[in-house]
Amino acid sequence: MNALLFAGQGAQNVGMGRDLAEAYPECKALYTKANEVLGYDLAKICWEGPESELVKSNHCQPAIFVTSAVCRLALRRERPNLAIQSTAGLSLGEWAALWMAEAVSFEDALRVLEARGRFMQAACEEHDGAMLSVIGLEASKLKAVAASAGVEVANYNSSEQTVLSGARAGIQTAEKLVKEAGAKRAIMLNVAGAYHSSLMASAAQRLEAFIRDVPMRPPCLPVISNVTGQPHGTPDAIRRQMVLQVTSPVQWVACVQTLRRQGVTRYIECGPGRVLSGLVKRIHPEAALNNVQDCPSLAKTIADIPAK
Repeated sequence: MNALLFAGQGAQNVGMGRDLAEAYPECKALYTKANEVLGYDLAKICWEGPESELVKSNHCQPAIFVTSAVCRLALRRERPNLAIQSTAGLSLGEWAALWMAEAVSFEDALRVLEARGRFMQAACEEHDGAMLSVIGLEASKLKAVAASAGVEVANYNSSEQTVLSGARAGIQTAEKLVKEAGAKRAIMLNVAGAYHSSLMASAAQRLEAFIRDVPMRPPCLPVISNVTGQPHGTPDAIRRQMVLQVTSPVQWVACVQTLRRQGVTRYIECGPGRVLSGLVKRIHPEAALNNVQDCPSLAKTIADIPAK
């Protein structure tokens, strides 16, 4: 069984999606449509940068979404009969998964992510927040450190890697405490603020109002929720979970464990980078892993997956 995965913020790179757009007319058309919906040249930012524009959340989130959708289209063009049983995405990637499962239209997902990026950037500017990736410290000890430092767990990425989020002063305290508690490594992340923490509350409130009238349909295949680690339910429940997602920890370990229980044996990451493939390898080590981010990775993926 196959699952598609979609990356989150931080996976972006200048030039992403360009060779697929040049190779496949329908992929180029998707960038053109995105430009029309947004009212600016998103394709140029994706392909030419500058990086200082691409990393802005209101550009970055729609840019990763569109590029992920382009990667999915290219894969479907080459393997139209490839059966996909489930899908999941990390943070903003969950919107790509919902689009892929036909729960939300391309245009609406794009508008949501542009707004979500703006709301999150504004929340970052309200608070001096930071995030810390911690490697090699068990969850019980990490939760105790987070409580002592006044910060929160933002991402359960794998059994070895967990991310903390909160006010910068608290994260700096946590950096010292996790090392004292025996962490192998602690890495300050290059992010604009404290994502997936209570410091994003204003962004969640604005997103809730924004998506209230966005049309949603029941997904045509299981989409695994970052908040619960379980498949999404009704359209109203999807709206609630996608608002909660902004301030809640990403339960990525639980997401992959659910996919594994469903019988997934191959994960195909669509979009820039291979971050999710690396995390899945730690959670579900015997699974087959592929990714589609450009023409060479697409060629390798279709070579690995026989045509039926």
